Amino acid sequence: MTTQAQTNYSPSAQRTLTTGRLPRFIEVWVAVAAIAAGALVFAGFGHLDYVAGWLVLGAFLYLVAIGILASIVEGRRRATDRFVRSLVFVAFLLAIIPLVSTLWTVVSHGITTLTPQFIFNPEKAQFDRATSETKLVAGVWPAIVGTLVITGIAAVISIPIGLLAAVWLTEYALPGNPVRRIVTFLVDVMTGIPSIVAGLFAFALFTLLVGPGTFNGLSAAIALCVLMIPTMVRASEEMLKLVPLELREAAYALGVSKWRTIVKVVLRTSVAGLVTGGMLAVARVIGETAPIYIAAGYTRTAFNADPLHGAMSTLAVVSYRNYIDPDPTQPAVTQAEAWGSALILIIIVVILNLIARVVAARFAPKARR
Repeated sequence: MTTQAQTNYSPSAQRTLTTGRLPRFIEVWVAVAAIAAGALVFAGFGHLDYVAGWLVLGAFLYLVAIGILASIVEGRRRATDRFVRSLVFVAFLLAIIPLVSTLWTVVSHGITTLTPQFIFNPEKAQFDRATSETKLVAGVWPAIVGTLVITGIAAVISIPIGLLAAVWLTEYALPGNPVRRIVTFLVDVMTGIPSIVAGLFAFALFTLLVGPGTFNGLSAAIALCVLMIPTMVRASEEMLKLVPLELREAAYALGVSKWRTIVKVVLRTSVAGLVTGGMLAVARVIGETAPIYIAAGYTRTAFNADPLHGAMSTLAVVSYRNYIDPDPTQPAVTQAEAWGSALILIIIVVILNLIARVVAARFAPKARR
């Protein structure tokens, strides 16, 4: 009987899943051909310089071609798998293209301005004795200090509030609590609030408290808090929900109080995600222009590190102002200052993210074997 079963088992059925395969590097060759075809199409219309256009067209042609080839050679099952994998890969590349393009544009335009004079000095007019002309010397030190001061104050206020709110929503409020539903709804609404509304709120608040025409760094920090707190609450809440319930129950079984369980177990377990959430909140606001422009005003040359008195500038505001309103006598200098400010802002964000990674790795619980 066993012999009969072995006789009826066809070798062709065993090779069904391994036969009819496309060549190993077919996806690479099809992608190259699709991109070349897209470039030829745009070149035929005289728009070869539209790189993004013919890349998108090439991606579309690639998906169509790889789907047809896989259907003919490999069958429906493998063709579907290959097409979905190709679709995911193309979507990833299309998402990366704007990021790489933006980063390359900022770096290529701003790298030449990154000198000690530019970083550690304010913008000033300097008399050139050789040409008897007054030249504008670019500098963004006041903007760097203003960015760090305003963002730092906003982070000190927002991160604890957002974290404590997330702890209450996750650990204390019951699912059917009406206050919990209201808070969750308001957090969701505030997450999508336009940034200029936050700036108008802070400006109106300080106008009522201090007086009309009040511009200072604290007002801008309050505006950023309106934007940071919802992001921090939502990110922290999701991280706290990932902590297994068994860890809490084990702590309670040992007689540990609820607050100590939250501090020693829940927060310690999710510290990596909480740090990442804090960095997301900081990254959300560090490049804001409208709320800071409204609440803190703008100063091009004056250095002010006091967040309670006087207007303050940030790198985002300096970049925006110098790009749309360059100095009429020396526009090239102010344009270079705009690109340099944007590049320094990106560098600061990268440094903060690296610090957050180190902190998260240092305090995250280590797995024991």
